[in-house]
Amino acid sequence: MEKNPLVSVVIPLYNGEKYLAEAIESVLAQTYSSIELIVVDDGSTDGSADIVKGYTSVHYYFQPNQGLGAARNRGIDLAQGRFLAFLDADDIWDKDKLMCQMKAFDNTHGLDMVFGHVIQFISPELDENKKSSTNYSGEIIPGYIAGTLLIKRESFFRIGYFATHWRVGEFIDWYTKAIEKGLNSFTIPEVVMRRRIHADNMGIREYDSRGDYVRILKASLDRRRKGNVIGEEEKTSISGEHKKIES
Repeated sequence: MEKNPLVSVVIPLYNGEKYLAEAIESVLAQTYSSIELIVVDDGSTDGSADIVKGYTSVHYYFQPNQGLGAARNRGIDLAQGRFLAFLDADDIWDKDKLMCQMKAFDNTHGLDMVFGHVIQFISPELDENKKSSTNYSGEIIPGYIAGTLLIKRESFFRIGYFATHWRVGEFIDWYTKAIEKGLNSFTIPEVVMRRRIHADNMGIREYDSRGDYVRILKASLDRRRKGNVIGEEEKTSISGEHKKIES
């Protein structure tokens, strides 16, 4: 593999001014330096644009509101890197995230994608009543989510773009297809991302759309039953992803 290949990092953004600067700075602070950071603003009406424009090294693009999948897809179209990575505007990367994952690619032949571990944290401004109503767990868990993924560009396009018709769960949809296509995956033991629990998490904001998760998982299981039998390990990773995003 070429030395220090470019990693394109895509942050999809919708009215995320509250936590956006922390997310951006966690990317810019990476110990792996060959990075381009692309922020796709999916129709924000708050002060998000001004925050992004304060970072001269960040590429900012605006589009009318089309949803999370469409924003990620726009970022992918704009990306120049050989590798792709994603971060939501309310979450935070560990500074060694990309470095640890690139080492995994260097050390293991034939990998398509690398995940890492996640720890959740409660955002400091959350009041006690809302804290008590969350499904917060401080345990470290494997993170089969967009924010922990590092993937070769060519491998990503073996699966294709994120679906745009789901209100939630577009990454689960993509990930189940990646498993079905046999992409070679590895999960490093390090914590690579801190997932913020706050009052406006997508699982809360899009509560009425949670049925999408069930439909996505059912579609995946139906596809597998028509082909090979699904393995227990794959069942566990998919259902675990579902439970995590529901929290």
